[in-house]
Amino acid sequence: MLSPSFTMSLDSSLNTANEAANAGKGSINGNGNAPIAQSLPSYLSQRIRLHPNTDHKPDSYEDLQLEFSPLLFSSLERYLPPSMLNVSRDNKVKYMREIILRYSSEGERNRVQRHREYRQKIISNYQPLHRELYTMHATNFFVPSFLKAINENTEESFRNIMSEPTPGVFTFEMLQPRFCEMFLREVENFEKWVNETKFRIMRPNTMNKYGAVLDDFGLETMLNKLMEDFIRPISRVFFPDVGGSTLDSHHGFVVEYGLDRDVDLGFHVDDAEVTLNVCVGKEFSGGELFFRGVRCDKHVNTETQSEEILDYTHVPGRAVIHRGRHRHGARATTSGHRINLLLWCRSSVFRELKKHQKDFSHWCAKCHLEKKERQHQSIAATKLELLKSEGEAAL
Repeated sequence: MLSPSFTMSLDSSLNTANEAANAGKGSINGNGNAPIAQSLPSYLSQRIRLHPNTDHKPDSYEDLQLEFSPLLFSSLERYLPPSMLNVSRDNKVKYMREIILRYSSEGERNRVQRHREYRQKIISNYQPLHRELYTMHATNFFVPSFLKAINENTEESFRNIMSEPTPGVFTFEMLQPRFCEMFLREVENFEKWVNETKFRIMRPNTMNKYGAVLDDFGLETMLNKLMEDFIRPISRVFFPDVGGSTLDSHHGFVVEYGLDRDVDLGFHVDDAEVTLNVCVGKEFSGGELFFRGVRCDKHVNTETQSEEILDYTHVPGRAVIHRGRHRHGARATTSGHRINLLLWCRSSVFRELKKHQKDFSHWCAKCHLEKKERQHQSIAATKLELLKSEGEAAL
């Protein structure tokens, strides 16, 4: 898959190209859309959106043999001009493929192709144990209280099922026991296949030596549905400051902890705007999550305030959702075996905008504190100047 910021970077590239191609003609019109360079084929002489249409439901491209991730096409479709939304899927593919080829580097395309071949090799050879997991079946996956809250889709309905033990960390019952059991058996089946075939798989991240990327063995479509229809509505309400309403890609994986697995996880932040973390089992002790406040890149290693400290104990079926920049780690699992499903949700819009921002006081606690200190200093300096002026006037 292309990098999460690709689509917004693409918009910037298109904007630059169009300004050059349309010099003296007015390259951007009043509706905020940028025209595509006129050197492109006629079916591309449309105007691409600068911002995604988050209300549009894109087509599925899973059944097509494409050199890029089908989810990339679904994500990019939200940027199509209104006139393109109702054309045939084949024409949409031609339109978007040409854009991707023009604005992705050869190195990036080669990396995407290698990963696609790697993933296809797994999917072609691995036989799922529970195929019903690979398609979203909400009533079979989620507890009724969670489904009711999602269907009502209001802040009140979400808060009715949630606890917020520290600002920005929300916990709630999410997965049915039967789903957890099936999911555990599927993970065990995948690990068995890996061991028997001696297939070398990519681990979830640089921190975990055990676990697997769920997208790589066929769960990408289901997890994308999870993000779009269930996590994004929640994130739109609670995390709008970090792109919660524009989540458009994900990294889904499973981690395993135990004395013969990863034992703990060091203090870190996630490569995500919003993180969903759900314990699916099994029996274990220890392994608590510890949270220590939200920080931007500049302040990630700054001190923790007492009110930012939270230790959370995992319960199978219960979810935790938080900003990816909320610093956290996992204490040692002292006995048993703990398995968690994680979904790192990302927003290309937020990532592109963040490149041009310097003030993150709306979500970074340290930035917020420094901003308040600057305001206090400014007020104090103004008062001092007023006192001096009054003193001079009295003389």
